[in-house]
Amino acid sequence: MPTFSALTTLPGQDAAEALAEALESLTPEPSGVGVFEIEDGSGLWEVGAYFLEPPDRTILLLLSTAFGANPFVLSEIPEIDWVAKVRRDLAPVEAGRFWLYGSHDAATVPQGVIPLQIEATVAFGTGHHGTTLGCLRAVDRLAQGGMVARNVADIGSGTGVLAMAAARLWPEAAVIASDIDEVAVEVALANAEINALADRVPCVEAAGFDHPELAARAPYDLIFANILKGPLIELAPAMAAHAAPGGILILSGLLVTQAADVTAAYVAAGFTLTAREDIGDWATLVLTRS
Repeated sequence: MPTFSALTTLPGQDAAEALAEALESLTPEPSGVGVFEIEDGSGLWEVGAYFLEPPDRTILLLLSTAFGANPFVLSEIPEIDWVAKVRRDLAPVEAGRFWLYGSHDAATVPQGVIPLQIEATVAFGTGHHGTTLGCLRAVDRLAQGGMVARNVADIGSGTGVLAMAAARLWPEAAVIASDIDEVAVEVALANAEINALADRVPCVEAAGFDHPELAARAPYDLIFANILKGPLIELAPAMAAHAAPGGILILSGLLVTQAADVTAAYVAAGFTLTAREDIGDWATLVLTRS
């Protein structure tokens, strides 16, 4: 059975949340409503609603006008097994020496790479996005440059790919992953099992470093955080508190236009920018605790 989406954008969080609340009272009632900040510095917010039957276009137009939003864009979403489709469509990814692939490409893994099997799921991090790709390239360059990490944390781990990459690079390292989302934690643990790393890469549910095991393992000489601009800036003091002297951060999840703000927050927290790579619209930062 197809579903229907209605999407719009408008300035301001308060107005976006008010519009979302109004959408929830519609008939037919939406099956879900979401509000998201568009992380491009525009100040715009996206409001989306999903319906099991076609919504009333006139009412949606009235709502968009009343709340100062752009007209809703209505779409019919066909009934598709999206996970199966993504698995078919995603080709393996080469990131430095890493080779990321799904189970459907297991027979094509070349010799001489560091293989990681990552299944397409609801969690972020298959390696196709510029942020994950940038983090993998960055950690591979560090390893090839002689770095030996002994204590690693992956904050906001998604599929767990960065934590597993560190575990593969440094077999003696202690590695821990965390994510704020329970489903992502389950996905990371499943991927660790698939890659025979379950005993090396535990994953805990936590916001930032707010977990006893994360605190107990600190300080870290390498920390990944592939999240978003806002949480990255908020975490800067906690990163400084949990990083060892000389410890390295690999940060992404931010647009090229946001890199300066994130860098400034971390310089203020006692870090020095040592490398940066831009892939398309996305930036990856490498910083060292001074």
